[in-house]
Amino acid sequence: MTAATVALEGSRRQRRGQIYVALAAVAWSTAGVLQRQLTLDTSTQVFGRAAFAGAALLVYVAVVERGRTLQAFRSVGIAGVAVALCVATASGSFIAALNHASVARVLFILAVSPVLAALLARVTLGEPITRRAVLAMALALAGVTVMLGAPSEGSLAGDGLSFVAALAFAVMIVITRWRHDVSMAPATCLSQAILVVAFLPFSSPGEIRGDDVVWLAALGIGQIGLGFALLTVGARLIPAAQVGVITLLEVVLGPLWVWLALDERPSTLTLVGGAIVIVAIVFQARAAPPEPDDERALPAPH
Repeated sequence: MTAATVALEGSRRQRRGQIYVALAAVAWSTAGVLQRQLTLDTSTQVFGRAAFAGAALLVYVAVVERGRTLQAFRSVGIAGVAVALCVATASGSFIAALNHASVARVLFILAVSPVLAALLARVTLGEPITRRAVLAMALALAGVTVMLGAPSEGSLAGDGLSFVAALAFAVMIVITRWRHDVSMAPATCLSQAILVVAFLPFSSPGEIRGDDVVWLAALGIGQIGLGFALLTVGARLIPAAQVGVITLLEVVLGPLWVWLALDERPSTLTLVGGAIVIVAIVFQARAAPPEPDDERALPAPH
């Protein structure tokens, strides 16, 4: 295989990874507007969303693995268990944070996740942080800051839960990148099972009825199930820093869905800041393809 062929294949893999991660961010961006429709307590929200998400992800694993579901779960190993715990922590903390703080504030704190992912990948995997990645992250964070203006006072619980979600998400990205040779879709399914078991004693499943069933299904199947299915594919194809920056699309699109669904027009700062974040994402996405000697970039995911 010539160097030119390897470079071309690397470029194609990078584009596919960027598209998958971007679509995952689109799915995640619906969380705020969907969660605001629920009339249930926090524990029941987490339980219900996890139940729908777990079922959807189990079907996805069974289809992708062509019935070899048990083998797929075994293949993730210890890394998969770690991913499951991270996803469960991030998912539960995120929904809980939304019940203690505004959607905007939660998303603002979650925007530090790309920085955390890039730093963790540098320390643990030795992934270099290019100047382009540093500039893109700085530009994206500046855009989020402009978008939200001076953050209002928030609760300690809301801010703390948001940071826990950001850290857990960053660790999950790094582990997925480390074991890019293994599909982590079964791990995301396992994470939802963990949430179901953990929150069942504190939830009230009998109160889930009517419209709440529809909103929980949309959150579980679309926002979580589809989002993580796309991420587990995309995060194996591109560096952690790129994954983190591209997922900031969630911060841009979240206010847009609220505008369209609830008729809440974004402020000028939100529009300007969102434009800056998009510029940062495009800037990062135009990064050069991986070099032929980058061993982590060459093996194709099964």
